[in-house]
Amino acid sequence: MDGNGRWATNRGWPRLVGHRKGAERVKQIVRSAPDIGIRWLTIYAFSTENWKRSTEEVLGLMSIFARYIEREADRLAAESVRMRFIGDRSRLDPKLQKLMAGIEARTAGYTRLNLTVAINYGGRDEIARATRRMAQAVAEGRLAPAEITDATISSYLDTADLPDPDLIIRTSGETRTSNFLPWQAAYAEYEFTQTLWPDFSPEELAQIVGRFGNRERRFGGVLGA
Repeated sequence: MDGNGRWATNRGWPRLVGHRKGAERVKQIVRSAPDIGIRWLTIYAFSTENWKRSTEEVLGLMSIFARYIEREADRLAAESVRMRFIGDRSRLDPKLQKLMAGIEARTAGYTRLNLTVAINYGGRDEIARATRRMAQAVAEGRLAPAEITDATISSYLDTADLPDPDLIIRTSGETRTSNFLPWQAAYAEYEFTQTLWPDFSPEELAQIVGRFGNRERRFGGVLGA
């Protein structure tokens, strides 16, 4: 969800105004997703690299995350949306961690939309953490090296109970993947749009999903084989 800061700067406003506008856009996208056939939605809210931003911006973002959870909990439950988080929580404020755990528990039984939020997430960091856990399992005799397969590695990732993504959308004209789900997205389709995230509408999402539905996905095979 890229472009919040630029959206605000282009209007002469502080970057945090753009982040707040971006949070409002998240609400609209989440609400519209099930109506266009989306059952699994993952949003990249804060990367492991985002700690390099100013203290004011980081604290502001964390405050926005906390307010979103507090204010949206009732609506998400009412609309049968399950919310969960991926990423390394250890660096997050304990109060935010408590809010995250609370809404995960509250919405655990819902299935209309599975909403996953990546906070303090980085694909390389995720794989490194998973590798350490596998190495510990091998050292303790709970896992044999010969047993390690693609499926084994996937089971140690943050997304162990989530399907791999079919489609990844990046806003704001950037055309890099920025360390987002590198293992899981091995066969994902990509869409890059010039639209800044605060302007990314449910209508544009529906158009992109429609184009995705017309793609031929061969997964390394030959069409019709």
